[in-house]
Amino acid sequence: MATTPKQPPKRREFKRIGIPDLTSYAMRWSLAPFASIAHRVSGAFMFVMLPVMLWLFDNSVTSEISYARFTALFDGQLFLPGWFWKLVALSMIWALVHHICAGIKHLVMDASHSAINKRFSNISAFAIYAISLPIVAAVAAKLFGLY
Repeated sequence: MATTPKQPPKRREFKRIGIPDLTSYAMRWSLAPFASIAHRVSGAFMFVMLPVMLWLFDNSVTSEISYARFTALFDGQLFLPGWFWKLVALSMIWALVHHICAGIKHLVMDASHSAINKRFSNISAFAIYAISLPIVAAVAAKLFGLY
């Protein structure tokens, strides 16, 4: 007599996801989805901030007067406090460093089909943060004058 294989228990079905459901759903994620989402966010942020970056670069290289205005921006002598502009610059640096690290991960995954698995995704996501966060922390320490 043939027996039917045992069916796994039915998973909970999410029809209308609210904030409490979303937080419990996101807690099951590994580090790889967060790295992927941060890669997309950093790319969009760099695209949106491109005019600001070009304006800052233009002010830093045009003349000595524009360079003095550029440094006054970070000293808090213009319309917003200096720490705010330092945080904006630090967020742009984070976006660049994170996007480069995650982009290298995606290039490796494109070049090697054996790298497309869950284990490599988790290890490379950890490597993205292990490389990018100390670099950004060192730049932040220099930017805020800790050394």
